Amino acid sequence: MNTETQIFEASVDSLEPMRDFVSEKATAMGASTKQNYGLCLAIDEIATNIIRYGYPLAGITDGKVEFEVVNDAGKLTVTLTDSGLPFDPFAHNVPTEEDMNKPLEERPIGGLGIMMAQQSVDEFKYEFVDGKNINSFTVNIQST
Repeated sequence: MNTETQIFEASVDSLEPMRDFVSEKATAMGASTKQNYGLCLAIDEIATNIIRYGYPLAGITDGKVEFEVVNDAGKLTVTLTDSGLPFDPFAHNVPTEEDMNKPLEERPIGGLGIMMAQQSVDEFKYEFVDGKNINSFTVNIQST
């Protein structure tokens, strides 16, 4: 098992370096272009929510997001840990197929990014432990 970690400032300016870090690790571990893109999409969505809502709504101006990348026997898992406001992405409504078939102006606002994050990786988990949000994304590299 191979593990690497990196800590980023919770700011919009960190989104690109976050994506670059994950993409570099995913490529090195053998992820396909599609898997790499999906993983980066999912992480970008959740990291953006942490930066835009989690820390500001908690009144924290100097937040950090810790990234841990683990390669374990063909499973690539990226875990984001933050100390912002608790936010369980699975506790929020995501658009239904019926919603998605409606004209754009009639669709409910919110939830699309979380839906995309869920669909972009093989496994997406969330837990709140010891005052920290822990979002984990897994891609099965051997299934390419």
